[in-house]
Amino acid sequence: MRFFFAVRPPPQAASALEGWARPLGGRVTAAHKIHLTLAFLGVVAPEKAIVAGRRVHGEPHRLPIEKAHYWKHNRVLWVGPDATPGALKALVDRLQFELYRAEYVLERRPFAAHVTLARAPQAPPAFPPLPQVDWPVREFTLVRSSLAAKGSTYEIVERFPLH
Repeated sequence: MRFFFAVRPPPQAASALEGWARPLGGRVTAAHKIHLTLAFLGVVAPEKAIVAGRRVHGEPHRLPIEKAHYWKHNRVLWVGPDATPGALKALVDRLQFELYRAEYVLERRPFAAHVTLARAPQAPPAFPPLPQVDWPVREFTLVRSSLAAKGSTYEIVERFPLH
């Protein structure tokens, strides 16, 4: 089992994003799995991560979905904001700081606010217009990912409200 911190969209936003991605092909992310990863921990004991998450304070905000992009090097279709909202960047910085304090080893690359919607699609010649989605960020979660023959399953281990 692997663990990661994420923010998740409301169901109607997740459904709209899945519906937008489906005609583009590839392995489309099911609506109930759509999320934006804040920090990937990997195979770890989650107890210290829960304590670290409880020490993080952040402001509620909205995540705009303003652009679509295709990464050729790993054949991933994703959507996200034109620029990372300040409140999201501050949340990620605080979370990473607390995770380092708890002695977790995190990726060193800069945070990129992106939401993966499909893996291994063909590069589209153009993207259809993005759906208008409302994605309020009022909490972040610690998620357990388990691998199975039919793909991964996600289970929320802990919720951390933003005030």
